[in-house]
Amino acid sequence: MIAIIDYGAGNLFSVKNALDFIGEESIITSEKNEIISAHSIILPGVGAFPDAMKMLKKADLIDTIKEQAKKKPLLGICLGMQVLFDEGLEFEETKGLSLIEGSVDRIKTDLKIPHMGYNQLEINKQSPLLKGLNEFDSVYFVHSFMAYTDSENVLAYCDYNIKIPALVQKGNVYGAQFHPEKSGEVGLAILRNFGGLTK
Repeated sequence: MIAIIDYGAGNLFSVKNALDFIGEESIITSEKNEIISAHSIILPGVGAFPDAMKMLKKADLIDTIKEQAKKKPLLGICLGMQVLFDEGLEFEETKGLSLIEGSVDRIKTDLKIPHMGYNQLEINKQSPLLKGLNEFDSVYFVHSFMAYTDSENVLAYCDYNIKIPALVQKGNVYGAQFHPEKSGEVGLAILRNFGGLTK
């Protein structure tokens, strides 16, 4: 069972629908016991970094997420990926979950912001999450902020006149800046690979 964490800032049902489609059992929940008993966790997110952290704190889920991330795979999606880092600089400096070293700040590019639409993955490191994928595969992005982190933590980048970390990993903790649930067969393959990490 994959626990999709409901803390008020997530694109929950499209993630659930994608997992249903590939045959992965999942539950949308804010209950600590259900998160603890799940074999994997997905932390979705849409909106602003400070709001997400406030909602996670209000739901009293920060310690649970950090503790469970030591034991089982955790995938943050979009804003859910961004809060995995040490801090966010959107509107105000906000402490993140500190599961991956780095910070989140505005995309520094002359191109249109938000970065929206399909963009190719540039694989930086091999990972079970990327099984079956290649350099020509594209995924769907919509964001104005990005992670600034060591390349050691980056599985794949995308190019938007700046190298944007598209997929990151530190131990059991994974993050996708893009929306796998909106990225067609490539996104479904990544979700399938994530579900297979514990099998």
